[in-house]
Amino acid sequence: MFTLRSLAIPALLALGIPAGAETLAIDPVHSTALFKINHFGVSNFIGRFDELSGSVDWDEADASKIVIAYDIKTESVDTNYAKRDQHVKSADFLDAKQFPDITFHSTSVKKSGDDYAVEGDLTMHGVTKPISITVTKTGEAGGHIGFWTVFTVKRSDYGVSFMPTKLGDSVEVTLSTEAAAPASK
Repeated sequence: MFTLRSLAIPALLALGIPAGAETLAIDPVHSTALFKINHFGVSNFIGRFDELSGSVDWDEADASKIVIAYDIKTESVDTNYAKRDQHVKSADFLDAKQFPDITFHSTSVKKSGDDYAVEGDLTMHGVTKPISITVTKTGEAGGHIGFWTVFTVKRSDYGVSFMPTKLGDSVEVTLSTEAAAPASK
């Protein structure tokens, strides 16, 4: 007996749209991790991380089954100025040798209108704190799904408090993420 569901799933798969729970790998070539911080109360300084990875356990039908794991390599910070990159990697800021990763692991995901309310643990500089973020699904095609989020953390909450009067305490983080099923080997 054919049902609408039995026809819909093969049709979605033929279009390359994931149906049901599926583990997708974050594509580091098509994903970006940016940060913005105030500099001397004059301007906003923007930097990025060049190495990121992770996964998304995606379930379109049941958001509570979605799990997001993100890993950013602190050594890959890129501020468009090599001398500043070395300072940001130092113990004054990221202490990349001692803390080589910034990680996020979701603890709960709920559908909220067109977006997703995501709760999770952010670990940076050896400190783990719970955060809440809103994630927007930006599109999907050919087995790829895109997501976007912008959120703010206080760097002092994570033990990064060098130059508190010259640099803002609030760091705005932007993650533009594309994820897809890993290629078969």
